[in-house]
Amino acid sequence: MALIKTPESVRKDLSRKVKRRRLDANLSQQGLADRSGVSIATLRVFERTGKVSLENLLKLASALGQLDAFESLFTKSSDEISSLDELLAEEKQRQRGRIK
Repeated sequence: MALIKTPESVRKDLSRKVKRRRLDANLSQQGLADRSGVSIATLRVFERTGKVSLENLLKLASALGQLDAFESLFTKSSDEISSLDELLAEEKQRQRGRIK
């Protein structure tokens, strides 16, 4: 049985992972807040609810040495490209969407 992921479940799971990384690095909330430049109040809300701005999430990831994980977030892997046509199409990226 596959679990259906929702934005809320992903958000909460992400906050648990950040907290786990913080604890594995033996950092207090204040220590991570100081190193990342994110306020302690924002960090507490994030760890409790999973709500945080993208900018603050990136700051936390950077402070925990995980910023590179965001580099591959929306990229196609080489396994997903199945033909030369797809590879050439990948090089010509769309500049606008058509659907309103």
